Amino acid sequence: MDPCPFVHLLVGNLALKIPMASKPARSGIHPASSPCFCKIRFNNFPQQTAIVPLIPPQNQFPDGQQPQTLAASFHLSKADLEKLDGKSFFSGKPCLKIAIYTGRRGTTCGVNSGRLLGRVSLPLELVGAECKASVFHNGWISVGKDAKGSSSQLHLNVRAEPDPRFVFQFDGEPERSPQVFQIRGNIRQPVFTCKFSFRNSGGDRNQLSRSSQLESSSSRSWLSSLASERERSGRERKGWSITVHDLSGSPVAVASMVTPFVASPGSDRVSRSNPGAWLILRPGDGTWKPWGRLEAWRERGGSDGLGYRFELMPDTNGSMSAAGIVLAESTLGTSKGGKFVIDTSGFGRSTPANSSSPACSPRCSGDFGYGLWPYCMYRGFVMSSTVVGEGKCSKPVVEVSVQHVNCTEDAAAFVALAAAVDLSMDACRLFSQKVRRELCQRRQDLLG
Repeated sequence: MDPCPFVHLLVGNLALKIPMASKPARSGIHPASSPCFCKIRFNNFPQQTAIVPLIPPQNQFPDGQQPQTLAASFHLSKADLEKLDGKSFFSGKPCLKIAIYTGRRGTTCGVNSGRLLGRVSLPLELVGAECKASVFHNGWISVGKDAKGSSSQLHLNVRAEPDPRFVFQFDGEPERSPQVFQIRGNIRQPVFTCKFSFRNSGGDRNQLSRSSQLESSSSRSWLSSLASERERSGRERKGWSITVHDLSGSPVAVASMVTPFVASPGSDRVSRSNPGAWLILRPGDGTWKPWGRLEAWRERGGSDGLGYRFELMPDTNGSMSAAGIVLAESTLGTSKGGKFVIDTSGFGRSTPANSSSPACSPRCSGDFGYGLWPYCMYRGFVMSSTVVGEGKCSKPVVEVSVQHVNCTEDAAAFVALAAAVDLSMDACRLFSQKVRRELCQRRQDLLG
């Protein structure tokens, strides 16, 4: 399998020096008490927000004690790089823009609560970045239009790294048992097939059906039981499973719904306190071994999004008692969708707004958060998968970093995870609404 070229643009090691006002003033900023944040924008990519730590003017940074932290990152495909290179002829080089604010983040009555301190612009030369790492800036830079006269300074590190990835695309919705193609430019090559199915859970109902036929007065009770079963099944979604096969037909990964998606009492939604869950399984030693666990629920409030949490399962010889390591926890919009992302380069930083980076992941030291922890084999960008909004035709596109794929089973596990995320959008659909026909067991299946 040949990967596609990608570039990972990283912005980190932020710090701000502001001279202390000699006399109290309305516009004075006291470095010890005023919080600061910045908005980071790169061309047409979504804006990211990060906290900027204030340090006394006399201090050196970094002093060897602080861990290096990441404030923002941007993922550029070959098409993105070509588009930026095409624009550079007319509008100059691609530019990273950082606006620094004092005060707390957020809005009050629709007005931003922060006060603009100044802006920083940094042109970037990205030609050849997909082949070799580049450092564009590492040190202090003056804040504001008048660089020579500005007394405030921002410390930052900006660099780009080659990040080749395998790109896969489902040829249809996961519940329709589609093929999965590897994409490289205009080349589409089939690599996997998916099989969606229901686990058989109708044995007890079969027994109920047979025993009811033995009693002449049982028709009413049987119909009552059937009505109760229909009502219960209408309040839960369970038994979904998708198996990924290689081209030889051998199963190489499974995503299995192990906890039903059930409406919380008095509600028509799956709650965060009682999420549904999938287990992602990989073959090993002649059996299936748990690799990861995905939980999903429906968020309340104005966002009304799909909340999720993915954790890596430790290899404990099949034991399910050991705690997993959370690699991703965020929210996807139910109307517009978004991207499910596992990117551990976000460790050690406050997660930007609307980011899919790990929000509750273990802290660690090292270069931009890369350090020694129990699962350091998953570091940097790991994978992403597109998710469409409710009611839309989904054909997930999955990107997996080359460094995390050593065999077919590695890639298949991420494909199975992407299918589980996509199906969770349907599983968390409000129970006042119906799910797709392919996701409903037929009446004869329910009756055995």
